[in-house]
Amino acid sequence: MVQGELLILLATHILLTGLPGVAAALFAASRRERREPVLLAIALAATGCAAMLAFWAFYGGHELGQTVSFLIAFGSALLTAWLLYDGGIERELLRRLAVPLALWVLGSGFLVFLGFAHGGVHEATQMSGSRFSGPLPSDNDIPHFFSDWFFVHGHSGTPPIYGNEWLASDRPPLQVGYANFERTFGWDNLGLHYQVMGVILQQLWIVGLWALLVAGGSSRVTRALAMITVLLSDIAIVNGFFVWPKMLPAAMLLGAAALVLTPLWSEVRRSLWGAALFAVLLGLAMMGHGASVFGILPLLVIGAVRGLPSWRWLGVAVLAGAVLMAPWSAYQQWGDPPGNRLTKWFLGGVSEIDGRGVGEAIEDSYSESGLSGVIHHKGQNFVSIFGGRPMADNVDHAVSAVGNGEFEAAVRPIRSIFFFNLVPSLGLLLLGPVAMAIGWRRRARDPAEWRLATMCLATFGLGAVLWALIQYGGAVAQTSIHQGSYLLPVIGICGCAVGLRAVYPRFAFWWLGLNAAAMLVIYVPSFEPPAGSSWSVLSLVIAAAALVGFIVLSLEVGPRRVAPPWSARLRSPALSSSRS
Repeated sequence: MVQGELLILLATHILLTGLPGVAAALFAASRRERREPVLLAIALAATGCAAMLAFWAFYGGHELGQTVSFLIAFGSALLTAWLLYDGGIERELLRRLAVPLALWVLGSGFLVFLGFAHGGVHEATQMSGSRFSGPLPSDNDIPHFFSDWFFVHGHSGTPPIYGNEWLASDRPPLQVGYANFERTFGWDNLGLHYQVMGVILQQLWIVGLWALLVAGGSSRVTRALAMITVLLSDIAIVNGFFVWPKMLPAAMLLGAAALVLTPLWSEVRRSLWGAALFAVLLGLAMMGHGASVFGILPLLVIGAVRGLPSWRWLGVAVLAGAVLMAPWSAYQQWGDPPGNRLTKWFLGGVSEIDGRGVGEAIEDSYSESGLSGVIHHKGQNFVSIFGGRPMADNVDHAVSAVGNGEFEAAVRPIRSIFFFNLVPSLGLLLLGPVAMAIGWRRRARDPAEWRLATMCLATFGLGAVLWALIQYGGAVAQTSIHQGSYLLPVIGICGCAVGLRAVYPRFAFWWLGLNAAAMLVIYVPSFEPPAGSSWSVLSLVIAAAALVGFIVLSLEVGPRRVAPPWSARLRSPALSSSRS
């Protein structure tokens, strides 16, 4: 049965993806680290570093890559088993860490079975571009294509050009590294292994967002509602199943946000190990997708405003980031040059391939536009973020279709708005900041949640402004959601949900429930199913069971409120003994 095969693939790739992170988190816990958000950030960093290590090992040679992959997998398994048996880790801490792990498993299962509910397992890579929105370009297949090359050839020869357009050096290799590592233990020629693995990778946002919500001191119900709201959002459904590597770096940035946007920052910015962890998470985001810079910048600005670290801290962070990113920069320059196409496109508006360097392309574009042209381009970037004429046209089409009773014609424009336009993509959730403005006197009801919502929305707003100002623009604005960092929509959704709960908790419960139901109505239908396919009742049942499990687990597990991780004076040697 197809469903049985999908379950096996889910279990296999969840195990392979999660093992290095679980081992690293348990090791830190055995070293007396008790703060759940820090442990989850360590887990995210460890799984990403394992993927990068596998990538470079395969670049060195096929045999070396397989050897390193086996060492990572079996070494992580042995370390995990030993630490669970004799690591001295409290059962309560293990139980708390198991919750986001289980939510990640359930969230991945929900999206895999919802995605394949109308067939498509035999053409997974192609079908994923039209299941929830589309047709989308073939960007989801690029890491798959280059993983085939590096897995077999390593550094021998120059990789082929993808579609006569993209060099291997044009896109960072994090997802390629995961694919090379996991295909050592089983793969196929149809793309199904890659698709399932890709969904699991993109769903790592669940771990990162849980870390942020716990570090921010949110209540159990608020935390659950925020998690469910993101799970059933356009950003998680569409971009989680269409596995271009954009939600994966957002997961790393959410782990970094848990360190910098919450009271944990007062400790992290004084710890040299905290510097390394923070920098590695940012570096992994950049190794996932270059547009992550638009999510990194607001985190850096807010971190500086909240408290500058020392020069030693900054030196350690720069060194850690350089160790992670410098090899890829060297490969771009000497291994498969020039490797600068996306940078020229985003910062200079040059989408065609030419021989100019990044600086030259940017200088030429701004010179040709002149001051008035540049101001116009930046203005159009802001207009695109808020929707502009294309959004208004889509709204008109949706309203007209509703009046004519045409369900598909009404839903397609709504999907388009959610996919392209950052602020309108929040939909019903935009009531959150409005409610905060109206009910700001009620902020004392739950000051922790008010602060968390404020920090999330500040990151969202600052990130959007910096994005619009830095990205070049042009005749067509370049600030569509998919051209920026996916940290912004995720943290915007989180801020809206937590903010609404902070001032009107009962109303928020029902409003967020209404939003979740509306998103299911919009995204469950399949408008472009594979030829000859039909609905699978069993797949829908499994997806529904995974969703119900996700909701119940997030709502029912644990005390009403998690104790702020910075309130206890249990400090980790890893993050506290090395004071700058």
